[in-house]
Amino acid sequence: MFYAGSNFMRCGRGVRAVALCAAVMICGCKTTAGPSPAGTSIDEADLGPQLRVAWQKGILTIRGADIPGRAVEVWYLEAFCRAGSTDREWNDTVIKHETVEVDADDERGRWVMLRSTLADGVVVDHVITAERGEVDFRVTARNPTDKVSQADWAQPCIRVGDFTGTGESQTDDKYAYVPHCFIWQQGQMRYMPTPGWATEARYTPGQVWVAPGVDRNDVNPRPLNPHVPDCGLIGCVSADKRWLLATAWEPYQELFVGVIRCLHSDFRIGGIAPGQTKVIRGKIYLMPNSPVAPATLIQRYRHDFPEHLRSQ
Repeated sequence: MFYAGSNFMRCGRGVRAVALCAAVMICGCKTTAGPSPAGTSIDEADLGPQLRVAWQKGILTIRGADIPGRAVEVWYLEAFCRAGSTDREWNDTVIKHETVEVDADDERGRWVMLRSTLADGVVVDHVITAERGEVDFRVTARNPTDKVSQADWAQPCIRVGDFTGTGESQTDDKYAYVPHCFIWQQGQMRYMPTPGWATEARYTPGQVWVAPGVDRNDVNPRPLNPHVPDCGLIGCVSADKRWLLATAWEPYQELFVGVIRCLHSDFRIGGIAPGQTKVIRGKIYLMPNSPVAPATLIQRYRHDFPEHLRSQ
């Protein structure tokens, strides 16, 4: 049956790292699971292990004690995207970018700083912090040019094949991981395939759930589910049912499952005017699974993303 640390920040060794930290401080560099709005606290054992992060060649690797598959890899970032993407060739949607590491806590793996430079001149700074049972993302996107940026959304791609026991070495079925995955619909945690599962699109298979208020013409060109998710969480359980992984962003464009054994909560940018700065935040939760784990996850999510919740 499916059940469902330390203060940041030693800001870095170089001037670029200090400047990057200062840019992100406006939205806060540190959050913890903490109490829920109702004031109840989460048992420390339910949070999960202290995690570690490292980034190399476009892949963010998350490690922690006893994690299935030994680590979780995130393609960070897969793409920055233009609007009008739902029924368009993918190459015409992607905005070219280059992401580099600015600084990192190589000794303990507690944090990484990255900088993405888009082809249109937009600069996106990322501060990624490893905590107990979660990885925190603080993103600042700024447009130093005199032209409006078309950057509408971006894709962190979490690879969960090994985590769910459906990796390339275990099965040739690229879609075998999907029944391990869940979102919240109609007031409850629902495993996939969820109601209204779509099968037709420019590219198949896959499934996209559009965030509230987002134009349905501006998402991934995979089958589009007719229902809006209750909240911005998407996740999965491990092959042995002992672990739970989930992710959310604010603001978010879509929830998505794809064809490379991946989960997406893709963050929204919404275009950037000349001189404008936008701040974005995200989480990846990695915690023990148990009969109370879904409630614990929602409690943490309520605390971290109070603006998302619709019916939970």
